Amino acid sequence: MTPFCGRCGQPAVADHGGCATALELEPPRYCAECGRRMKVQVVPTGWSATCVEHGERSGASS
Repeated sequence: MTPFCGRCGQPAVADHGGCATALELEPPRYCAECGRRMKVQVVPTGWSATCVEHGERSGASS
């Protein structure tokens, strides 16, 4: 199974250096397991993202 980029949703087989840099400052918008667009909620203390297939992920603000 090919993992997917959390920022652009494309298969992570090519160079995604720009995406990786952007993901240091923002939450992922696509599920890394299936590439589906996730529902994302950003709050002052962090973020949560929910994939309909793989559930919720969360992170703290930097």
